[in-house]
Order: sequence, then C-alpha cells, then structure tokens
Amino acid sequence: MPALQRLSREHTPALLAFEQDNRAYFAASVPDRGDAFFAEFDERLQERLAEQDAGECHFHVLVDSEGAVLGRVNLVDVADGEAELGYRIAKSASGRGLATAAVRQVCALAAEQYGLRTLRAVTTLDNPASQTVLTRTGFTVTHEIVIDDAPGLAYRKTL
Repeated sequence: MPALQRLSREHTPALLAFEQDNRAYFAASVPDRGDAFFAEFDERLQERLAEQDAGECHFHVLVDSEGAVLGRVNLVDVADGEAELGYRIAKSASGRGLATAAVRQVCALAAEQYGLRTLRAVTTLDNPASQTVLTRTGFTVTHEIVIDDAPGLAYRKTL
C-alpha cells in the first residue's frame, strides 16, 4: 500500500519524474504547469519547502514501496485555520481509490497536526473523478465557479 509522506528534498527525483511522466494526463483536466515549471523545478521545490517550513503550506506525496511518487496531496494558502486542498494522482495509479484514501489522511493531518478547521477545494465540471473524491471525503459544494475559462465547483469541509 502506498504511503503518504510529508514532502522533503529527498523526494526531488521521484517527484520530478511523476510530474514529467504525467504532464499530458494532468493537462487534460487542469491547467498545464508550463515549461518553466520543469526548467526551474529545483528552485521551485526549494521555495515550496520554505513555505512549508514557515507553515504557509503543507505538501505531501504518495509513495509506493520502491520510492516512486504516485500522487501529491497539498494544503496551500494556510491562514486563519483554513487551507485549500489540491491533489494529483498518476495516470498509472488512478481508479484504485488512492486519491480518496490520501485525501482522507490529509484531512486528518490538517485537523490533528496542522490545527486547521476548514478546507476548501475546487474542480472543473468535466472532472467527475475529482468530484467523487471530494464528495466521498466529506466535502460539500458551496457554489459554481470558473476555473481558467472552464465551469467548475467550489467545495468546503469543516474538520
């Protein structure tokens, strides 16, 4: 069973491989990160780790028994007891319930270790898998939104 781990510098090669291998898959449902993300990956990761150290964000990776990253589950924009949840699961690992399990784990960490009371999330209407994950993990729709010109839904969960 894959393990959820707090992101660290040691995850760099596996995380970069995950992002590169799944770039086209992710771009089908969320905005592409762009070439600069990959060209400046080490610098961006250092910035994210500094944000994590400052308590502004909490980043997690889902890692298999061989150290490969199968997914990411992040809490960003932490402020006033709230954060926004975001997640990505590798194409090769999708459809196995990993996103649901990992989001449940991060929700527990958010409440128990990070002191958060509320999580927010968004997804596009053409991403029913993400909508299912959010619903199964106790998020409720709060309103309709537009995400990069695509219709979407905003969700909220009280911890």
